[in-house]
Amino acid sequence: MLQSVASSSCVRLIQSHKSTWYFVILLLGYILYLIFGAVVFSAVELPYEDALRQKLTAMKAQFLRDNACITEESLERFLREALEASNYGVSILNNTDANRNWDFTSALFFASTVLSTTGYGHTAPLSEGGKAFCIVYSVLGIPFTLLFLTAVVQRIMVYSTRRPISYIHTRWGLSKPLVAIVHSCLLGLLAVSCFFLVPAAIFSAIEDNWNFLESFYFCFISLSTVGLGDYVPGEAANQRFRELYKLGITIYLILGLIVMLVVLETFCELQQLKQLRKMFYLKKEKAQDRVSILEHDHLSFTPAPGRVPSDDKAHMLFSVSTLSSRSDELMIQ
Repeated sequence: MLQSVASSSCVRLIQSHKSTWYFVILLLGYILYLIFGAVVFSAVELPYEDALRQKLTAMKAQFLRDNACITEESLERFLREALEASNYGVSILNNTDANRNWDFTSALFFASTVLSTTGYGHTAPLSEGGKAFCIVYSVLGIPFTLLFLTAVVQRIMVYSTRRPISYIHTRWGLSKPLVAIVHSCLLGLLAVSCFFLVPAAIFSAIEDNWNFLESFYFCFISLSTVGLGDYVPGEAANQRFRELYKLGITIYLILGLIVMLVVLETFCELQQLKQLRKMFYLKKEKAQDRVSILEHDHLSFTPAPGRVPSDDKAHMLFSVSTLSSRSDELMIQ
């Protein structure tokens, strides 16, 4: 008897806090997913890191043996300066006038990566004024970019998603959820083809050291706004038409980001995903029954002409307040 009562109370407790339990499961799943990613990345990349570390150590030792006039301290100091400059986008290998990091097109590319929060990190402000301006520029520009992208996506969604789905649903009489699912899949395939596969093929043909996988990797990292910065186009020493190339990449990133947001918004409008999201949301509190009480400014009295003299306004206001107080008393009772 006690066990049945306890089990029924537990069931009622779980059902009354269903969204909380779903959220706890979601949180645990996200933590496990993070741990899973860390384990896989560590298992895959750690051997390559150790091999590269051993290779660099051997090359450094061989260089010191071949150049006995150079001390290890001076070599360490030189390499430290070179690596620090490389972190700011200034390479000692191809630091020529043709590959300036802060000409107009390169600065425009940097501004687009800052405002889109991609942030490759291959180029960073060197001066104190540049760092201060970057802070102010980002504080104002990132919300401005979000507002701009929201407005653009809202307008594109009308013509790319809502009207086609409504037209097919009305014209052919198909189920609207089914039409929405098929439309979302087709739109996703079109976006992947036009902004991932085709650009990856173009980048692999233009960039000398990139294969198709590395080019596709750059497209995904860029349009997902991860921006690791390990692959940045247009940084080769012999890059032809570098300024025009950088401008084209900037336009590609902006258009690609808009298309990705349109695709994501299209999938988010699916009824199945809406129901899935509601499982983890807090339920809205039900509006309690409220007693409608007439306020003083909602009462309007229109006296008949000739009955209320114009100089008897004080008496009329007193009567209105008396009626209101009586009505409040009746409502309370």
